[in-house]
Amino acid sequence: MSQPSRPSRPPARVVVVGTGLAGLRTAAELRAQGFTGGLTVVGAETRPPYDRPPLTKELFTRSEPLWLADEGYGDLAELADVLLTGHRAVALEADDTGARVTVTGPTSTRELAADVVVVATGADPVVVPGWDGVATLHDPDDAARLRARVGPGVDVAVIGAGWVGAELATVAAEQGARVTVLEGGPVPLGHVLGLDVGRLLVPWYTARGVELRCDALVTRVGADGVTVAEGGTVDADVVVAAVGVRPATGWLAGTLPLTSRGAVPVDLAGRVDGGPASVRAVGDSADRHSPRDGLVPGAHWDGALNHPAALVADLLGTAEGELPDPAPYVFSTQLGHELTVVGQVPPGAEVVLRGEPGAGPWTALYVTLDAAGTPRLRAGFTVDRPRDVGPLRKALSAPRHPVVDLAAARDPGTQLRRALHAT
Repeated sequence: MSQPSRPSRPPARVVVVGTGLAGLRTAAELRAQGFTGGLTVVGAETRPPYDRPPLTKELFTRSEPLWLADEGYGDLAELADVLLTGHRAVALEADDTGARVTVTGPTSTRELAADVVVVATGADPVVVPGWDGVATLHDPDDAARLRARVGPGVDVAVIGAGWVGAELATVAAEQGARVTVLEGGPVPLGHVLGLDVGRLLVPWYTARGVELRCDALVTRVGADGVTVAEGGTVDADVVVAAVGVRPATGWLAGTLPLTSRGAVPVDLAGRVDGGPASVRAVGDSADRHSPRDGLVPGAHWDGALNHPAALVADLLGTAEGELPDPAPYVFSTQLGHELTVVGQVPPGAEVVLRGEPGAGPWTALYVTLDAAGTPRLRAGFTVDRPRDVGPLRKALSAPRHPVVDLAAARDPGTQLRRALHAT
């Protein structure tokens, strides 16, 4: 990654584009760290900021969004000098001296000038062309529509066994729906956990009354259900696509560099690789370069919550010492289990199990050998084992991946921190 440019002095005017968690936390950190200049926050949604994880995890038990202001994350109406909801960013002009964002609202288009613009526009669900009538679950309107349609005896087909697909299948089955999950890969979450660990999740679906079909390539979605290559048609009253999200960065094409998945490449301070000093990016719309882990994709709640602090500290010149490089962290509640992934799983890693899958809580540790042949921990996946989460987050956020004592790590009775050593 090339060295991003930075402004020569703290900004007097900041525009934050995005009113989700990352945009809200950026605004809150600006004020908390002493920024007294002009702050404009603009976002396409008309609602105040809300928390997305409950949309799936609590789909049928929470009829209203969980407002982030009520949870203590900040109130945009109080933080911003100018708050423009219902306004979508459509263009950006920027150089090292300043930037202008063009936004469109219900009745007008306007330009917002600033010394620094922070891109926090999040991500949008992937919509496959030709899949007419397919639902998604990304915002409160999606959730309300699904609550009205899913209930006892309803046939639900969920396309995708990732985080959202599995969580949705869980709560829909608990409502009495007949749920089929169609996964294009050979195992659930294989792209995150690898094939060996992904296979260990398969029995969870049957145990919760959910039919899982892997290697299921969807070829058509119609009024009668979903057609799968070489597998006939799956009848469904409701079809939901849970096939991932893409950064909401189309308005930046040709202005900022973008990664292969369409995110803005940034460093630990949110400075854009190859971009102007007047633009930063954070949250789901950014891919962050970690000196330890390489390029870390966004689309994680924890990053949107915590990364704005370092961005603001660097922007205002208040950072002391090295900027933090927290390990990627994802959590999920699905199919009767509490899951976390800490770190970034590399291809070809050895899987070391703590505990026996199917017989209680367990953890999978992903280990690779360094140039000297020393085993180092690269990531961890916990299942109903919260005691391992803290040690994983601490060890994997160090400047180097920790050395692993493999014998101690395999013993679930040994505290995990005793099996990990910094060098």
